[in-house]
Amino acid sequence: MSLARRLEPEWLDELPAEDPRAMRSRRDLKLINALMFQTRIMTRLLFKHSGGKRPRRIIELGGGDGTFMLALAKKLASRWVGVTVTLVDQQDIVEERTRRGFSGLGWRLENIKADVFDFLKHAEPADIVTANLFLHHFSGEPLAELLAGAARLTRQFAAAEPRRSAPSLIASRLLIAIGANDVTRHDAPASVCAGFHGKELSAVWPNHGTWELHESLAAPFTHAFAARRLV
Repeated sequence: MSLARRLEPEWLDELPAEDPRAMRSRRDLKLINALMFQTRIMTRLLFKHSGGKRPRRIIELGGGDGTFMLALAKKLASRWVGVTVTLVDQQDIVEERTRRGFSGLGWRLENIKADVFDFLKHAEPADIVTANLFLHHFSGEPLAELLAGAARLTRQFAAAEPRRSAPSLIASRLLIAIGANDVTRHDAPASVCAGFHGKELSAVWPNHGTWELHESLAAPFTHAFAARRLV
């Protein structure tokens, strides 16, 4: 039996970007991404549902400091050359060394500081739109609006989100073992409780008849969702 979905504010979203606790929590998130195999999961989602086509532009919603997308780019760059990445986040926290990392791969980085809903109203189309540990911040009408906006922009969408389950919740409460700070220890269980299970994202995705949808458990603690336009 799955847990009932529940959203509550996450501390990292409310702290200034330069707050030491926020900076420490972002470092924790890099380790958590690695422990959850998020990069591997997203790479597999993108290759499997790309139809063999090389994208020219990828948008990441809630791209944060860009390090997750950079790790993804390192896995993709040998097959996908000269991609433009657009990171969208409400904070501008991409460091210069991250920018150099994209340049070194032959990829181009655009960093946009914006509310995601405002961005989706006016953005140019992209071959792929992604979200990593981001969709769980939204529920009901905002989530439906976000997914509808993404669907208008792209032919391929991929998301790797927290899996809402008892094992995930237990694991999220053990992060003190990796030295996670108080912000991360608060936000991790909150993220799990706001995560997804079953076909919840498929049920919200618009225009089901024109899209091929895939949604499943991708790893012990990750819920994967992919959508590919058919026409």
